[in-house]
Order: sequence, then C-alpha cells, then structure tokens
Amino acid sequence: MKNTLKSLMLGAVALSLGTGAALAEYPDRPVTVIVPWGAGGGTDTVTRILAAGLEQELGQPINVVNRAGGNGVVGHMAIAKAKPDGYTIGACTPEIAYFKTLGLAPLTLDDFTIVSRMATIPAGITVKAGAYESAEALLEAIKSEPAGTFSSSGSGVGGTWHMAAGGLSKALGEPATKIKFVPSQGGAPALQDLVAGGLNLFTGSPIEAQTLADAGEVEVLAVMSDERLSSYPDVPTLKELGIDFELKNFFSLCGPAGLPDEVTAKLEEAGAVAHAGEAVQSALKERGITPVWDGSQKSTEAVEAFSESANAILVDLGVAK
Repeated sequence: MKNTLKSLMLGAVALSLGTGAALAEYPDRPVTVIVPWGAGGGTDTVTRILAAGLEQELGQPINVVNRAGGNGVVGHMAIAKAKPDGYTIGACTPEIAYFKTLGLAPLTLDDFTIVSRMATIPAGITVKAGAYESAEALLEAIKSEPAGTFSSSGSGVGGTWHMAAGGLSKALGEPATKIKFVPSQGGAPALQDLVAGGLNLFTGSPIEAQTLADAGEVEVLAVMSDERLSSYPDVPTLKELGIDFELKNFFSLCGPAGLPDEVTAKLEEAGAVAHAGEAVQSALKERGITPVWDGSQKSTEAVEAFSESANAILVDLGVAK
C-alpha cells in the first residue's frame, strides 16, 4: 500500500513538473512587436495584418507598438537592444542594411535576427500621364539626355527610392547620379510634384501611385521587380525590358541578435501558418503588397544580398559616410 501511494505521489509530481515545463514553453506571456515607423504607414499596416494571425497561432496577445523617429533609428535601436528572449521583437525594414553607411546609427545586420520577410513592395518608374509612349522611350531618353535632365523623388536622400533612381541609372550604363534626386517627405508630396511638373520621374512604389494612376494623372511604365505586380498586370518589369536590375522595399519580422534558435524556429513556424491564412493573404494583396514568407535562412540571405547592392549604390551616389 505504501509503495502504491509513493508511486502515485511521484507520478503526480512528475505530471506537475511536466505541465510546468509545458507552460514555460515560449511564449508564455504577451509579445511586443516594435514598428520603427508611424501608425498607418506601410510597415505598420503589414505588421498589424500579420500580428492578428500570429496572435492566434502563438496563443498569446501580440502588442504592436510604434516607435518612430530618427528616420527609423529609434525603433530599430529599441529592437536591437531588447533582451533576446523573444518577448520584444520587431519589424525591420531596409534601413538596417545601411544605417551605418549613411552615418545615421552604428547599426548593422549583425545586430538583428531575421525571422522572415513578411512582404515586399518594389520600386517603379512612374511619369506624368502622356509624357512618354512607352518605358523603352523613357529609358532611351534617360540614356541620351544630359545628366540632370531627369529628376526623381519619393524619399529622403539615401532612402530606398533614391537608390532605385541610382540603381536604374547604373543598370542603363550611366553614372548613378545621372538622374537628379530631389529629397521629399514621402511618396505623396513627390507624386503631387510630378503631376505639377516639378519632377519628371517618380521612382517610388507603384502602390503609392495607384490612386493618381486610376485617375489618369500619372502612368506607371515599369516595375523594378522580378515579376509583375498583381495590381499592375499590364506593366512590364525592367527585366522584361532587358535591364538586369530590381529593387524591393521589404518588411521583415525580426528580433535582436542572439535570439535563441528555438524561439526563432517557433516564430518562423507560427508565422508561416498565420501568413498563409486567407485573412493575411487577402489583406496584403488588396493593398497591392506582395506577400512573402521565406523563413530565417532565405530571408537573411536576401537581406544580405540587398545590403551588398544597396551599399554599392550609396557609395556611387556619393552619400556614404
């Protein structure tokens, strides 16, 4: 009888310990996701769409917090400095590849763990409606006209859309600075300037130009991607036009360097299921955003490749510090 009672007690203890271990598995409390940009922007939108699905898969509340400021430095620094336990993660954007190059912050890819890219938005070539009959005609004009004849905008100096203009020039066999870049506070003011005649190119996202394109005020002639956009099915890619260049803005789920492998794997697995759900897919595609979930290894490789290309362009543009 004593032996039986002892066995039962040991079994209860083992069961209790097993349950405690299970409850301690990541995550066992709410997770905070830092967005380094303002509410309502592209990064914020993509992150909140995924967070809703990720919350269901992880079984814990996901709190999305905006930490804007310093051209993305404030939020990205908060992600990099977070305790690497998976309870404070974030949404990393292309700036992590060139903060240091531009002298904005001592941050590099080594300060982050990339869980996966969530989505991409490619750059495009947008002009005032009726300005050029085709992308080929525009590209030939860029090559033949003197430097500074064409001006573009869509971001600040050294931003993704600045690199798009520089990379396009290089891909055409011209200096990176052939297209004059006028810094702006974003796509909206740049597009208004394009319509008003202050610019003759917009190398930002075609998604930002959608409303004006639908209204017949601007025309998207090409996209800087390896595939056409679902929102612009008739617009060719640069590669279709024989120009080997692409540039995509990306949004990735990330954490600080040193994130444990098991935490990264859990986030990657749960994120893959959430990302594949109809709610996430349709919400992204409705906004013209290309859904991507390529996992930690492939996304890290993609970000490293982007970093190499981006930093080379920034050097050629003369903005590297």
